[in-house]
Amino acid sequence: MHLRFTHCVGMSILEEGSDHVLGFVSGILVDPDTGKIEGFFVGQEDFIASIDILRWGARLYIQSAASLAPIDDRIRLQSLLADPRTVLGQKIQTEAGTKLGVCKDVQFNTDSMHIEWIFPRKWFRERIALPVSDILEITPVAIIMKGPILKEAIEEEVTEGEGSTLLKTPPARL
Repeated sequence: MHLRFTHCVGMSILEEGSDHVLGFVSGILVDPDTGKIEGFFVGQEDFIASIDILRWGARLYIQSAASLAPIDDRIRLQSLLADPRTVLGQKIQTEAGTKLGVCKDVQFNTDSMHIEWIFPRKWFRERIALPVSDILEITPVAIIMKGPILKEAIEEEVTEGEGSTLLKTPPARL
């Protein structure tokens, strides 16, 4: 199944076989080198690893309530948490420096737990989704994409006659 992270925010987390809500998805932790989703933040302090997720639906089901733990208890993830490179909220640009916007959402596969698409937003408008396969690298400053990017994904200045400049903008949604 393919999900966008923004659709997961606020999703309730339940233990398999129980109706007791353990918490709600509040954030995501993505490895910027591999695109693997390491897990999800639950509330302000707790964390659930991707491996502990049994199934997705209208709710998120996990193996056991013991799978929820403070993020500080996950020693393996401490280097990832200290890494200044992020995916969500990061600027997106081409290798030539053309600004494409800011990553406001990601789409991931719930089977492989890898991100597949990133969704830039610029000036409060959504842009064309960009495939993760086109990412060259993620730096602390920006997500660098292969160029050239489709014309629909960026704003392009078009000059008509002398002195008049029009701004051609792509469709707001996919």
